[in-house]
Amino acid sequence: MKHNTTRKQVGRPADASPRREFLKIGLGGFGSLSLPSLYKLQAATTKTQATQKKSKERTAVILVWLRGGASHLETYDPKPDAASDYRGPYSPIATKTEGLFLSELLPRHASISDKFTILRSMTHTGGGHPAGSLQVLGGDPDRIDKRKPKLPDFMSVANYLRRDSGNVLPNYIGVNAVTRYDSFQIAGPTYLGAESGPFKIQGDPSKPDFKVPNIGLNDPQQTQRLAKRISLRQQFDQYRRDLDLDGAMDAMDQFESQAANLLTSKQAAEAFDITREPQSIRERYGMHQWGQQCLMARRLVEAGVEIITTELSGPLCGRVSNWDDHAVNHHVFEAIKYRATFFDQAVTALIEDVYSRGLDKRVLVIVAGEFGRTPRISYSKSTGGGIGSGSQGTMQPGRDHWPNANSMLFAGGNIQTGQIIGATDRKGEGPVERAVGPHDFLATIYSHLGIDYSNTFLPDFSGRPTPIVMHGKPIPELAGRA
Repeated sequence: MKHNTTRKQVGRPADASPRREFLKIGLGGFGSLSLPSLYKLQAATTKTQATQKKSKERTAVILVWLRGGASHLETYDPKPDAASDYRGPYSPIATKTEGLFLSELLPRHASISDKFTILRSMTHTGGGHPAGSLQVLGGDPDRIDKRKPKLPDFMSVANYLRRDSGNVLPNYIGVNAVTRYDSFQIAGPTYLGAESGPFKIQGDPSKPDFKVPNIGLNDPQQTQRLAKRISLRQQFDQYRRDLDLDGAMDAMDQFESQAANLLTSKQAAEAFDITREPQSIRERYGMHQWGQQCLMARRLVEAGVEIITTELSGPLCGRVSNWDDHAVNHHVFEAIKYRATFFDQAVTALIEDVYSRGLDKRVLVIVAGEFGRTPRISYSKSTGGGIGSGSQGTMQPGRDHWPNANSMLFAGGNIQTGQIIGATDRKGEGPVERAVGPHDFLATIYSHLGIDYSNTFLPDFSGRPTPIVMHGKPIPELAGRA
C-alpha cells in the first residue's frame, strides 16, 4: 500500500537488541553497576516516547494464548453432524446463549456463555506454528515460517504507545509469556526496541515455593544500601552524560528507575503475591498452573497493568506440553479431555472474576491460539507414551494444523456478550459467514485500547513508516457499547 507520510508517525527506530528478560540479580547487580542488564537495554534508544491520547479510564487486554493451536471442533465449534472421519467422540452441549453449542468438555463455559462472545470465522494463511502466530499476533502476511518476527506483536505496539513511566509496575507483563515456539521466536518488539517487550514471569504460580524474584525488598537495610548504590551510579552517569549523543543515558535512567521501583515497591510486591488472595478464590481458579496464572493476570490488571499475556502450555497440556495434537504427539481426544478440566476452570474463573470485580467495562479477555485443527481426523503412530498419548508405536488419532478456520473467545471489554460471530461449514473446514482475518483482530484490540490504528505508523529499522494495521477494521460485533 502507499504510505501517506503526513499521517501520524511515532518515534524513530531503535537499534536491534536482545530480548528483555527478568533475571535474578540480587543486590550485587547494583554493586557492579549492572542494573540495566536486567532489561538487556539497547545501547541507544529513542529520546521520544510515543503516546496516545489517554482516556479517563485506561483500558486493558488479557490474552490467554493456546500455544500449538486448539481444535475448534473439540472446543468452541463442534460439528456433531459431520461424517465419522471428521466428527470426534464428544457431544455438543447447550449454553445460556441461544443457538450456541460448545463441546461437552466445557461445561463451565456453557454455564457462563452470557459473559462472552465466540468468534468462529477467523481465517489466515499461516500454516506453520511460527507463521500462524506471527500472522495473528503481529499481522505479518507471510505464509512462511520465520526464525524471528519482522513486525512487532500487538502487545509490544500497545506497550510502546501507551507506556506510563510513572507507573511502578511494567505496563506489559507475560505470565508464562508468549515469546517462542521451540527454536522460533513467535512474538517480540522488533524495531520498537527491547524495552517494549514483556516483563516476564516464569515458573508455576501454584507451587508453594513460587515467588517472583527481586520484587519488593523486605529488609530496610537492604533498601538503604540499594538507594546509596543507585545514588553512586547516578553520580558516575552524570560525568558520562556530556558524552551521550544518542539518548542512551535517558533510556538507562528510565529502566533503572523501573527496576529500582520494583525492588522497593510494596505495591509491586503485593500485586505479584497471589498468596494474598483468599484460599476460596485460589481454589475457584484451580490450584494448578493455569488457574494460578489466570489469577495472577487478574491481580495485575487490577493493579493497573494494561497488557498481560498468559500462555496455557506445559505439563497440563499432555505429553508434548502444548496444543499441537498431531497423532505423533497426542491421541487428540484423550489429550483434549485431559487438559479441558484445567482449561475450563481457569478461563471461566477469570471471566467471572472480571465481571464480579467491575473490570468488565475496561478489561478485554481474549482466548486464542495461532490456528484451528484439521476437521478430517488423521492417524499415525505415537512417537512416545505419556499423558494424552499411547506408548511409542501405538496407532492413534490426531488433528493437524488448520489456519483456514479458528475460533476465539472474547469477554469483558464493554462488548455485547452472548453472541456468536461467523460460522464455518458443516465440517468445520472454513468460514461461510463473516470471515475475518488477523488485521481485523488487531484493529479490534487497538480500538479497545484507544489506539488510532488507522493513522498510526511506526518507523522500522530503515526508517520506513509502517502501519500497525494494514488492511483491517474492528469486528463490529466486538465494539464497546456506548
